Amino acid sequence: MRLWEKIIPRPRSSFLQVKCAECGNEQVTFSHASSVVRCNICGAILAEPTGGKANIKGEVVSRFE
Repeated sequence: MRLWEKIIPRPRSSFLQVKCAECGNEQVTFSHASSVVRCNICGAILAEPTGGKANIKGEVVSRFE
């Protein structure tokens, strides 16, 4: 590990692009969401809060750093 990676902390959270299992819509959500995230098209639950990381119900397509 390089010196700067030890000194400068990086966040453990990130934004995720999640694909809805029911309609196939792709939507951006936060990995540590504190409220229920629903699909904009069909209203299905994409992420549920658990006190820390959100429980992702759909398929994670990509992660934004």
